[in-house]
Amino acid sequence: MKIYQVDAFTENIFGGNPAAICPLDGWLPDQMMQQIAMENNLSETAFFVKNGREFHIRWFTPEMEIDLCGHATLASAHVIFDYLNYHEKMIRFTYAAGNLLVTKSRDMLSMDFPSVKSRPHQLTDEIRSCFDIPPREIYKARDLMVVFNSEKDIRHIRPNLAKLSDLDALGIIVTAPGDQVDFVSRFFAPRAGINEDPVTGSAHCMLIPYWAERLNKNQMNALQLSKRVGALTCENRGSRVWIAGKAITYMIGDILI
Repeated sequence: MKIYQVDAFTENIFGGNPAAICPLDGWLPDQMMQQIAMENNLSETAFFVKNGREFHIRWFTPEMEIDLCGHATLASAHVIFDYLNYHEKMIRFTYAAGNLLVTKSRDMLSMDFPSVKSRPHQLTDEIRSCFDIPPREIYKARDLMVVFNSEKDIRHIRPNLAKLSDLDALGIIVTAPGDQVDFVSRFFAPRAGINEDPVTGSAHCMLIPYWAERLNKNQMNALQLSKRVGALTCENRGSRVWIAGKAITYMIGDILI
């Protein structure tokens, strides 16, 4: 079985977020896909099956299947466009909750994802104790979004991962206004086996509508400030968000099972 490892949201090898991509002729047993993701030991492994003109996609962390993943979708589109003799300009992915579209313009891939509206959340002592810097605001959807005052806060924050894993959220986003871009973020998901995710496309489904309203603008640039750093071009489109970035192939191989 062919496997590709792609660095997403970057144009440089060893940057962005690495994802493993496994094109399939038909679905493997769930347990086997989970074992492959565990063996890959990356934040996400994506599997997809072509169905007519669409591609059904699923995503697995080393610990569990998740409902949505941005960087592994971007990486999957990169594989389809560059290696699978796909000549259209748009890819339609289907997943459990609907459709995702990815279009290509030169070396830029743009993803059409659902917008996630968050609701204000109480700043509890439990949340406050997770951080060495006092948060400014808290919002909740699938993930917990913790807003701070400055890019410096996001760069230097050292969260307590053990305490983060006890919070009622798949992932914890920390975010603040950027110095050179519109906003910056980092993403932690110890409950899913990911202490810190290098670049998290799905988190921007929540980040984009928040910053669009706060900054009163719909087109924005963002950085995720992990050690690998990821650059994202973002657009708020009401019920949908556009998340764009580049991708580069690191490795192509074969899985022997």
